[in-house]
Amino acid sequence: MATKHTGFEKLAEESQLLPQEKLAAVSRRKKSLFIGIPKEISLNENRVPLTPEAVALVVQNGHRIMLEAGAGDKAQYTDQEYSEAGADIVYDTQKVYQAEIILKIEPPTDEEIEYLKPGQVLISALNLVHKGKEFFVKLMKKRVIALAYEYIEDKVGGQPITRAMSEIAGTTAIQVASELLSTTAGGQGVILGGITGVPPTKLVILGAGTVAEYAARAAWGMGADINILDNHIYKLNRLKHALGFPVFTSTIDSALLTRVLRDADILIGALRPEKGRNRMVVTEEMVMNMKKGAVIIDLSIDQGGCVETSEMTTLDNPVYVQHDVIHCCIPNITSKVARTASQALSNIFTPTIIRAGEEGSVEDMIFSHKWFMNGVYVYKDGLANFDLANRFKLPYKDISLFRAARL
Repeated sequence: MATKHTGFEKLAEESQLLPQEKLAAVSRRKKSLFIGIPKEISLNENRVPLTPEAVALVVQNGHRIMLEAGAGDKAQYTDQEYSEAGADIVYDTQKVYQAEIILKIEPPTDEEIEYLKPGQVLISALNLVHKGKEFFVKLMKKRVIALAYEYIEDKVGGQPITRAMSEIAGTTAIQVASELLSTTAGGQGVILGGITGVPPTKLVILGAGTVAEYAARAAWGMGADINILDNHIYKLNRLKHALGFPVFTSTIDSALLTRVLRDADILIGALRPEKGRNRMVVTEEMVMNMKKGAVIIDLSIDQGGCVETSEMTTLDNPVYVQHDVIHCCIPNITSKVARTASQALSNIFTPTIIRAGEEGSVEDMIFSHKWFMNGVYVYKDGLANFDLANRFKLPYKDISLFRAARL
């Protein structure tokens, strides 16, 4: 059976399929890249963008990687492993920022923005809901090229990093919910799922995207009774087809939602906004009517949440109780399984870096591939994302015009 590949997964293979004339052109453009990976300083950020195995592959392709000491510690990767893979280990943060490409997980802090230099490429998350106008102004003043990896697409229009993190988030949410239901965690003292002679626990999932799919898969394997609600019928149909096992699905209306939440043991909030912040779907009154010891995992919290009683929590202090219901609202829940998340990120970043080297630079790759260009939100002294420019009333730079001029 033929295996399907996304655009990202095919990057490392494509050069082998090019005509010799094309290979010669690629060879002439090929350039050694200098990538800096700083240690994350954001609260509870445990992931690292490249594993030692990925570093070894990138270095073997002629590129240089400088890694700040301790960058992989929380993902259980040692400096020695990175050094043996070919990375330069440094103890000075500012030295890492001498690299032409800065690759990191979280958006830069104000302190980190000061380290950036004109013409530098920054690849990180954007986490738009927590960013104000001043963040973009500072990046524009630095005249950098900034890409949000969650906006980078593959050749078929998917967002591979967002999907990978969503898969992990959905699975992890069920693991966390299972523990929070236990007696020792202050829950109802029930097992997620069911055993012979005992009714299964009831799970409600709001949303029908990738997070919902992987949460449902994990919960089904444990024997839970699953209800999935979303306002997009085509998403519900797609999800039912993808799952391949029976689940209850419905559009969201207040009466139905109130009824299913009254019986629910677990609520997973996995709604994503079309634009801007999420709307509150679950009211405080609905939460008050839930079972004592029920669990809410609001994975939409990074977009404002979809439960009225949701408040952002951290990996250090993950839960609080309100109206006798346990709430867990961690925005970066994938950091709870940092090693797995780092491996997933590496699988995407590695071929991208190698391809950028073949193109000559990240900037050349931006103008050669529309799917990669979609990740650019700051291009030197202007915003390259129209929606952001309009939202914050900042100068917009249509870099697709530059692409046309370069072709």
